[in-house]
Amino acid sequence: MYPSPERIVEYNILALELIKVRKADRPKVLNLPALRSVLDDCESAQGDVYDKAVVLLRGLVQKHPFASGNRRTAFIAAKDFLLRNNAKFGVKDDPGYARVMQGIRENFYSEDEIKEWIKHGKIREFTR
Repeated sequence: MYPSPERIVEYNILALELIKVRKADRPKVLNLPALRSVLDDCESAQGDVYDKAVVLLRGLVQKHPFASGNRRTAFIAAKDFLLRNNAKFGVKDDPGYARVMQGIRENFYSEDEIKEWIKHGKIREFTR
């Protein structure tokens, strides 16, 4: 079961409501074609549901389709995608995930490392 662009937009609104970071955060789609591209890439990705979740997570973070909350939205979207497909999401919902998400944004982690993280919650520390 794949998310629609409308569902991802809803996740962005939810992410900005639930996880407040900046006062200026606002839910706004900056690049709808990029959002659709991420979802197309997710659907066409080879591999299992975790491989597809990696494509979804990384794509939303790196293609930056929203004005605010791209990493928070990606986290929620990947988690919901896995749960809706009867898969386990191994990352704890705590502020520590923000450093990993920054590493994903900066292309610090390989796809295999991200897959291990979302499956089992284990990943090497992000450093610059």
